[in-house]
Amino acid sequence: MNPALPEKTVERAAAAAERMPLIDALKGVAAQLILVHHLVSYGPLAEAAHRLLPALSAWLYDYGRMAVQVFLVVAGFLAARALAPDGAPLAVRPLSLLWRRYARLAPPFLASILLAVAAAAVARGSVAGDMVPEAPTLMQLLAYVFFLHSLLGVPSLSTGVWYVPVDLQLYAILVGLFWLCGRAGERRRRGVASGLVALLALASLFLFNLDAGLDNWGVYFFYAYALGVFAWWLSNRERSPWWLLPLAIVVVIALLTDFRLRVALALAVALLLALARRQGWLQRWPDSALLGYLGRISFSVFLVHFPVFMLISAVYARLAPAGDAAAVLALLGAWGSAILAGVLFFRYVESRQRWLPAGLVAGLRTAFSAGRR
Repeated sequence: MNPALPEKTVERAAAAAERMPLIDALKGVAAQLILVHHLVSYGPLAEAAHRLLPALSAWLYDYGRMAVQVFLVVAGFLAARALAPDGAPLAVRPLSLLWRRYARLAPPFLASILLAVAAAAVARGSVAGDMVPEAPTLMQLLAYVFFLHSLLGVPSLSTGVWYVPVDLQLYAILVGLFWLCGRAGERRRRGVASGLVALLALASLFLFNLDAGLDNWGVYFFYAYALGVFAWWLSNRERSPWWLLPLAIVVVIALLTDFRLRVALALAVALLLALARRQGWLQRWPDSALLGYLGRISFSVFLVHFPVFMLISAVYARLAPAGDAAAVLALLGAWGSAILAGVLFFRYVESRQRWLPAGLVAGLRTAFSAGRR
């Protein structure tokens, strides 16, 4: 690999690469688990679910949120593929890369926040409890624009809004670590990169992740992101598969010290991805158009499902229908409507690439270029 390859070329190459059905399937299933976890966690629909299916609802309430580990590991896996495909980081321009990442995440995220604010305005007064947030102030909205809402303790306007800034933080951490590798020889950059990622992953696993007060910071989740990074690196067929054993042993030691199901799940996903790539079925299995599509729209479903739940909960609470049949219809309607909203959001919002005015983009690129000279 050419160490001076521009990051735009890397991104285009990654985008042009064939899709990975296994990753799409994992993301699609994980998004659905998170969706139903929230369905049984908030408002009158959650009460109906626990009345109708108490055991299943309790399981989804307790464990459904664990599916976010899939997204964390997959994000690290794909970041390594794009930024350091053979273990030696390509030449990176941190500000440019971070701007591109923000420009990809922010428009759909902020659009979903506006949808959540509108849905809350409609549902407010109809749904009791804390499902529907209060109207935000201008300063609170600005905190969302700059991805600072979780760090500043701004009230949540939707569920899962902590994840998007954490995703950006994790990407920034990895870019920063790779930037520290400099432009030395390929072998030295590979060793420094793996060492830096491993050290921070160990700190995350044995220190940061044990402090729940850090769960709005990327370092809390870096162990999962790093497992994805190493899953990509160690799945290279030129490496011995036995290199996966030390990775697993370290995580098992952490689990024996303090068992965390989320950590065990992250390890399982990382090993699955690594073995799938080594065996050559990462790009071939599962052969399911449905799972593939659910994976492609997973981020959109993740972003918009809760505004849909607020609206349907408001209708359900206002009509106050009696009987289990009405509750089943409301639950199925909420689930199906959330997926449909995700389909539309993916087509008309997430898939639209040219959100920002060309002049603003050009000005920011010029500023970044000037700062590097």
